[in-house]
Amino acid sequence: MGQKILIVEDEASLVMTLTDRLQRNGYEVDSASDGEIGMQKALTGSYDLLLLDVMLPLKSGFDICRKVRQSALETPILMLTARGQTIDKVIGLQFGADDYLTKPFDMMELEARIEALLRRAAPKAVTPESSYSFGNVSIDFRSAQVMKDHMPVVFSAREFHLFRYLVEHRGATISREELLTEVWGYDAMTSTRTVDVHVAWLRQKIEENPKFPVWILTVRGMGYKFTG
Repeated sequence: MGQKILIVEDEASLVMTLTDRLQRNGYEVDSASDGEIGMQKALTGSYDLLLLDVMLPLKSGFDICRKVRQSALETPILMLTARGQTIDKVIGLQFGADDYLTKPFDMMELEARIEALLRRAAPKAVTPESSYSFGNVSIDFRSAQVMKDHMPVVFSAREFHLFRYLVEHRGATISREELLTEVWGYDAMTSTRTVDVHVAWLRQKIEENPKFPVWILTVRGMGYKFTG
């Protein structure tokens, strides 16, 4: 039985196109045409990936994404938006989306991103280093839990994967291309600001002053370095 994808999209022709293409690639596909039904289905946790349009009747894709993450579900979420404004992409990532595509999009790129998200979400062997602490922050790799000042910090699945990669390579300058390849699973030539947005949100959660970070530094022209 193939991996199961939920499409929440109110454009019937696009749903038909996506369903046909994904089924031919071996996926099981379910769909919902409004945000209310889409949220009900998404919260069952029975899907391997959620494909959410932003603009939906009754509830938006943002509403669904936020509720899914509040329910502690780590199902990969790929947002579809007809808007080109950066703020919409940032909001989606803030609410816990793992990636986004702006309409109209190339079907091959969508397929590649779905494959990458599903591959990264697959169960992995536990890292030999089960925990790590720096400053007032501690990480438990086994439970995927981050604590700051002894209080839990909520991370999306993608944020945690990125944070873990930075911690495991502490002291090294890591390029955006490497992070895209190793954390997102994309070809290094993929052009996206996803890494920068995720790093910004990591800083909001772990740095005392995100505008003047001391743990996750930007190395101009090269990438990022974790100094913990």
